[in-house]
Amino acid sequence: VVTGSNIHLWKMWALPDGNIIMTGEGHTDWLSGCCFHPSGTQLVTSRGDTTVRLWDVPKGGCILTLEGHAQTLGDFVASASIGCTSKIWGVNSEKCRHTMFGHEDSVNSIEFLPFSITVLTSSADKALSLWDART
Repeated sequence: VVTGSNIHLWKMWALPDGNIIMTGEGHTDWLSGCCFHPSGTQLVTSRGDTTVRLWDVPKGGCILTLEGHAQTLGDFVASASIGCTSKIWGVNSEKCRHTMFGHEDSVNSIEFLPFSITVLTSSADKALSLWDART
């Protein structure tokens, strides 16, 4: 279980014993989302500070910070924003590869469909959208 707090850190708790596995520090605002890489060795978090961070779970630290806003497939991370956009980031290049426009309200979640390059977003505008992550 991953939980955020108002003191700019998050904690990962083991179930069912409740032991803290990892604590992440570095974001400067509220936790807005998190997603594990399918391997379970990396975690992506997003915060109200407009950054996305990639964490190495076994080592317990942040390995990459992405900036550029007003989830993981191979070398890509997807992120959503209250600014009506979502983004595809290149982990190796540390740059935004695509910004997806089209929602009329905050984008509240984003997920890669398993084993594909298709991204699903959901928005407060009551719409679900499918995107080709390459374009």
